[in-house]
Amino acid sequence: MTDAAFKAMSVEEYLRSEELSPYKREYVGGFVYPLHGQAGVGMPHSLISGNIFGNLYASAQKAGCRIHQSDMRLSIEASRAYFYPDVMLVCDTTRTGRLAETAPCLLVEVLSPSTAANDRVGKYGIYTAIPSLQTYLIVEQDERRVYAYQRDGPKWNLSELSGGGEVQIPCLGRTLTLDEIYAGVLEG
Repeated sequence: MTDAAFKAMSVEEYLRSEELSPYKREYVGGFVYPLHGQAGVGMPHSLISGNIFGNLYASAQKAGCRIHQSDMRLSIEASRAYFYPDVMLVCDTTRTGRLAETAPCLLVEVLSPSTAANDRVGKYGIYTAIPSLQTYLIVEQDERRVYAYQRDGPKWNLSELSGGGEVQIPCLGRTLTLDEIYAGVLEG
């Protein structure tokens, strides 16, 4: 996220104008933040998010879950916020909406220089307050490093994986390895 727009906006106004916007914008607490790089992220970013999506897709389908890449909004009512995570997995398919998902079990952000601080701090605080969320992954694109936040009851545990290893994806009952995440990008 970048600097806020000059004028506060209602959720309804944001949603109405977002459908017509030439670029994606996130919404937090009444203010709109344009997403930079939407004209085209770098190849590592695109490949990494594609690898995560691709490796989880069949398992998500088999489990009756929905998996999205960066074009589906995440609505967080408690924070009056809308975001576009790089990858989002939703297994509570009873809660549906046309414009946004509300109950993810996995969220992934691939770090970009312009979003890294917000993904690590701002989004962490908002995302980990989502009751359905079990795993939040922050993925570096310039080195093989993943920060995996896993829910353990009311607290969150951080595992930092560097070079190799695997992350548990509890809502699918499977793991995701760093080799799968970084295939064709940063080989081990």
